[in-house]
Amino acid sequence: MQVTSLETSPSIPGNYWQWRGHQIYYVKAGEQSGNKPPLLLVHGFGASTDHWRKNIAQLQKEFQVWAIDLLGFGRSEKPALEYSGSLWCEQLHDFITEMIGQPTVLAGNSLGGYASLCVAGQRPQSVAGLILVNSAGPFSGSNPVKKNSLQQTIGKLTRALLLQPLPSFLLFQYVRRKSMIRKTLKQVYLDHSAISDRLVDEIYRPSCDKGASQVFAAVFKTPPGAKVDELLQQMTCPLLLIWGEGDPWMNSREKGAQFRQYYPNLTEHFVNAGHCPHDEVPEQVNELISTWVLSF
Repeated sequence: MQVTSLETSPSIPGNYWQWRGHQIYYVKAGEQSGNKPPLLLVHGFGASTDHWRKNIAQLQKEFQVWAIDLLGFGRSEKPALEYSGSLWCEQLHDFITEMIGQPTVLAGNSLGGYASLCVAGQRPQSVAGLILVNSAGPFSGSNPVKKNSLQQTIGKLTRALLLQPLPSFLLFQYVRRKSMIRKTLKQVYLDHSAISDRLVDEIYRPSCDKGASQVFAAVFKTPPGAKVDELLQQMTCPLLLIWGEGDPWMNSREKGAQFRQYYPNLTEHFVNAGHCPHDEVPEQVNELISTWVLSF
């Protein structure tokens, strides 16, 4: 694929879709051609359609590409609800059914990967293929790090405190500062030159929306969803895993092995990047996506 200056790619104007009484933001680019399935890109926690800007700019030359802001994030509404993988699964399934109108290749990063996996497992009729980019989500029997009684007590107290409105609001105000956003990005991106002022602004802007602090607080109340292995055992579509090997939040090699245990017929690639390889090394990720989708 011809590589252009993806960092300076303009954001594509989007539209709104009404879902369960809420405004959902999405973008659409490229034209449907031949038997190529459309792509639907799903962002991670705290991100939005903006985080896929470099991917849309390139992939739209070969595919019809859609990207969506999950309810509670980006330019979508942020109502006071119980947020969960099941909620976003239904949102994505309904969007594919009502707006795209045919089975779609879902590509999700982090939280968006887990939401996309939920669709592939629980609404397989909507999914032509699944691409997981440093996907979140626990497996059954995952062994948490053993903590002593003092650590367990502190952990329970901290969680209980953050379930209260004021402490949760104060923490949100702290972590949404641009300096903290940049600090977090430096922890999860290997190439710090990819952390632009524009990227920081794109993450900061939605945090100013009405309801954003309540969505943040809802994370601490989210009920556990379906385990990754349970979802994989319900899946029937092709699966592509793309891992940023330098992700400090997960052991990508170990997690990749877990995926293969339950879904051996998959394609897997490791790239020199952190938690968000689609944004850090977009040319590589775009090429991997394009080659894989065109192979089936």
